[in-house]
Order: sequence, then C-alpha cells, then structure tokens
Amino acid sequence: MEASADVSSADFWCQKQDWVRQLRLQFSRRPEFPETHAIIDNDGVLNQEYFQPPKDAQPLAERKWGDEEKSKLLEGIEKYGIGCFREISESLLPEWSGNDLRMKSIRVMGRQNLQLYKGWRGDAAAVLREYERNKEIGLRLGAWKGGALVYDDDGHVLKAIEASNAASPP
Repeated sequence: MEASADVSSADFWCQKQDWVRQLRLQFSRRPEFPETHAIIDNDGVLNQEYFQPPKDAQPLAERKWGDEEKSKLLEGIEKYGIGCFREISESLLPEWSGNDLRMKSIRVMGRQNLQLYKGWRGDAAAVLREYERNKEIGLRLGAWKGGALVYDDDGHVLKAIEASNAASPP
C-alpha cells in the first residue's frame, strides 16, 4: 500500500516547487525560441516582470452595454440580418467585435444556436416575439439556460422549434 504524502509539511511543498521548476525548464524554456528565456530564468522561476504591462500601456476604455447599444444591435439585425455581425460592428457598434455582437444576439434572441436564424431580419418587435417563443420552448422543455434556449441530446428542442416555425414562421 502506498503511503500518502504529508501535504502539511514544508518539505512536500519544496519538492513540489522544485518539480514545477524542472518541468518549466524542460518544456517551456526552448533554445530555438530565445524569447522564452525572458519568461523563465535559469532556475525555472517565472519572471514576474515579464508579465507586467508595459510602462507606457494605457488602460482600455471600459465598455458598457446599455439600452443604446441594444437598440443599435436591433437596428443592425433589422438592416443586415442575423449572422452579419461584422457588418453591424463596422457600421453601428465599432467598439464591439463581431463575436461580441454574436454573443449579445444570443441573449437578445433567446437562443444559443443562431444557425436557424442565419440571414433572418426582424424589427425590435419581431426579435421580442422570437425571444418569447424561444423562452416558452425552453421553459417547457427544461432547456432555458442562462437566458437562452439550448439544444438537448434527444432532439426534443429542435422538434419543438421546427413545429413552432411551421405553425408560425419567424
């Protein structure tokens, strides 16, 4: 039977730190990449100075998502359609990337997978109807997670979406 390590002993932690330093030297400090020598010193210790922001670095302006940004996103969905997040970013919300807007659209539409909406255009009222429809399906099937309808492994959510779309297309 193997004896368990005494994690409360100082010797255990010294050995562990030595092991970590050796791994860093073996796998992270590479002769073919001289820049790795600035990250890890000859003893395998991380150079904390390397990870500090440059002295002349300016903090990024804090972005806030509010009603004005949401209105512009809705305007972009109406004008360009779901999936055209780069265009929405460039024309209406340049401080937000296309991926940022895709994530925001998930919340606005209430559906994690926007693929079935690709190219769909709708005004604010139509977006709200889709949100409510997705929320109803999600709550009914236990698939409403974090403010969005998510798919299930059994395909019940997709069948419910298809039935809802057949009865009343988006």
